[in-house]
Amino acid sequence: MARKEMINSFAASGGERLLFTIFVMFVAAKLAAEIFERLKQPAVAGEILAGVVIGPSVLGLVAPSELTEALSEIGVIFLLFLVGLETKPADIFRVGWRALLVAVLGVVVPFIAGYLIMSAWGETKIEAIFVGAAMVATSVGITARVLGQMGLLGLEVSRIILGAAVIDDILGLLILAVVSSLAKEGGVNYVQIGTTAALAVGFTLLVILVGARAVSRIRTRVEKLKVGQSYLIFGLSLCLGLALVASYIGVAAIIGAFLAGMALSESAEGTDMPHQAEAVTEFLLPFFLTNIGMQLKLDALLNPSTIILALIVTILAVVSKLIGCGLAAWP
Repeated sequence: MARKEMINSFAASGGERLLFTIFVMFVAAKLAAEIFERLKQPAVAGEILAGVVIGPSVLGLVAPSELTEALSEIGVIFLLFLVGLETKPADIFRVGWRALLVAVLGVVVPFIAGYLIMSAWGETKIEAIFVGAAMVATSVGITARVLGQMGLLGLEVSRIILGAAVIDDILGLLILAVVSSLAKEGGVNYVQIGTTAALAVGFTLLVILVGARAVSRIRTRVEKLKVGQSYLIFGLSLCLGLALVASYIGVAAIIGAFLAGMALSESAEGTDMPHQAEAVTEFLLPFFLTNIGMQLKLDALLNPSTIILALIVTILAVVSKLIGCGLAAWP
């Protein structure tokens, strides 16, 4: 009996920690979002700042863990699924070439800028390449969140941004693979990188070209299933399934979720799926944003040289992205 009581007590304690973590992250994010909205600032910034405040660097109420990482991953997956539901494949094809050019220049210019600044700072070649690769990255999740809150997802420029962000994510992963290969092996594994690129492009095109048609054909059969909210369950299953496939082939899981939403975008019209997915996203997304803030280590900024370099890299990242993407999108 004593052992059973100990196990039950431990389980209860773990359950309390779980509920406390979820409660603090969710409430802090929503309160900060409300404050920033009233100040006419992006709610995203408030939710990330909330993570900094409740995280180890300030109040220490919660700390990054496997739980927060899992909640964060699920949150951004559903965000991209929701954005995909509002993006039809035809809209992406309409801006495809411009989105591709925006993505390429949005990768090349920041990478070169990051490499040059770190080389001038006196860092090693590998470190310079790593910072260049870091400057390439574009957060599809945060970009989609900001565009959605501003009500701009229906604009052509937003489709260009999202299309470029998806391509940018794939290119960024390939660059990161090159950097990792250089750091670990001292050379580039061209076969592995080529395979990853081929799988990523093939997977994306397959879902865009075939997915929407296939989903439309089976919609009536899915809706006849006895389980409640059958089409929503089908959509969520497709979201998680394609996210898993994307992860397996070396692409970010959120790309698979976005493609799942696109495949369902036409057949989901006239259903409650977009509203239902939005409700789920509003609950899960704050965990993604607060988890970002919780990763920040303020003590790392106590060194003046670190602060100076961080400011230079930040400014350069913004300017280089603006120049690269702006030139590509120039009429």
